[in-house]
Amino acid sequence: MPVTFRNEPLTPFAGEAEKEAFRAALGRVRASLGASYAPVVGGRKVETGRRTPSVNPAEIGQIVGNVHQADAALAEQAVQAAAIAYEGWRQTTPGARARCLYKAAAILRRRKHEFSAWMVFESGKTWAEADADTAEAIDFMEFYGREAERLAERQPLTHIDGEDNELAYIPLGVGIVIPPWNFPLAILAGMTTAAIVCGNTVVVKPATPAQVIAARFCELLEEAGVPAGVVNYLPGPGAEIGDYLVDHPLTRFVSFTGSREIGLRINERAAKHQPGQRWIKRVVAEMGGKDAIVVDADSNLDAAAAAIAASAFGFAGQKCSACSRAIVLADVYEDVLGKVAALTRGLKLGAPVEADTDVGPVIDDKAYAKIRDYIDIGRGEGRLIAGGGTGDPGGYYLQPTIFADVARDSRLAQEEIFGPVLAFLKASTFDEALAIANETDYGLTGAVFSRSRARLEQARAEFHAGNLYLNRKCTGALVGVHPFGGFNLSGTDSKAGGRDYLLLFSQAKVVSEKL
Repeated sequence: MPVTFRNEPLTPFAGEAEKEAFRAALGRVRASLGASYAPVVGGRKVETGRRTPSVNPAEIGQIVGNVHQADAALAEQAVQAAAIAYEGWRQTTPGARARCLYKAAAILRRRKHEFSAWMVFESGKTWAEADADTAEAIDFMEFYGREAERLAERQPLTHIDGEDNELAYIPLGVGIVIPPWNFPLAILAGMTTAAIVCGNTVVVKPATPAQVIAARFCELLEEAGVPAGVVNYLPGPGAEIGDYLVDHPLTRFVSFTGSREIGLRINERAAKHQPGQRWIKRVVAEMGGKDAIVVDADSNLDAAAAAIAASAFGFAGQKCSACSRAIVLADVYEDVLGKVAALTRGLKLGAPVEADTDVGPVIDDKAYAKIRDYIDIGRGEGRLIAGGGTGDPGGYYLQPTIFADVARDSRLAQEEIFGPVLAFLKASTFDEALAIANETDYGLTGAVFSRSRARLEQARAEFHAGNLYLNRKCTGALVGVHPFGGFNLSGTDSKAGGRDYLLLFSQAKVVSEKL
């Protein structure tokens, strides 16, 4: 087994050499824009002729790539190819499968800036956000490789005389991987490699706004030695191939990250037994949040304000872990509001290719329209403190926006916006603040700022979130350090980047031999 897992360091971008290296990567990727990408089924590229452009959200006239789209017939071929590949891949030793992940991580580490640059163009990520995404992808592969090797060791069982007993984790079969666009490399890499390192084979249906990055990552896995058919790249319209893949009788599991609506639809469809299906399908779903940072009256207000601004507006608020509610005790409410507003007004909204940009565009026209609608709703539900407008019309730019005095039962306080919109809510007591934090349908992340040990312990017990942070921001989970996944309608309580995660893609088999 390799050395103990360590998180991949982030690029500081403090020195000119680091900046020049990243600018060079941006230049190389810019020269590659506009190429065509095709589905890969059983190791074979299939040009369908139905191409959809992937557009740069920061410069909507720029095409990142043209992607051939699959239909139901090709989806059938992809599932069958995965089923054929499974028969050989499941027999491959866990160590050999893990070595494919280590090799992929090494390649990605060498090409780190290149993949980050692709995310700048296709996803509108700033340098720091893209770099963190790539680092997390490396972390997932390094971590899951080690976990697969750990689970392959002889598992401890209670001994009884006269018998030899053994428990082994074996793969499930063919899985459907449906990653999101907001972490187009990290979550894609984590979902895909967690499944295959356990011996499963997969069909990857990438999110439409991030199909080029997904194609590049699947090429990397092939370069790392993952056999043909183990990972099948299948871009295509969700309405056309999504249900088909989920419903297929050969589908053993579905791993999904995305919206609540689609996640619930997948869960419902997967629960229905199909003719010829010989198992209950397993669904692993992460479906978003309505995350809150609670600020106690005795807190370090500067630290709290910095955490709120960073959590709310990093990647334009397009994180399921983003802070969309600041719940502040009345005694310090105006102070914290003023500090967060000042920090927000100081953020630079602009092109993510520039090193000093803090906030880039939102992902596409649909998100742009939806978030603008919520800003209009906010004008009627709260007091506009900062933002509210748009940026360069050449991209999907929206100003980081803050509304104050928002009611706890308002749409702004209850509905997931997934954009740079922050609601401030006032609480009269700490008990009330926790009650407000808990009264949404979600339970993904949250944070509490307080100097009171009693109140921090109260939050530990009562704040119902899968990832709770005390005296720090509510974004930025690290693989192995902060296993990530939420409660309630935030998902199926999976913990990506944790010791339990691979069990979701495995089944335990016990063999007992009488001596």
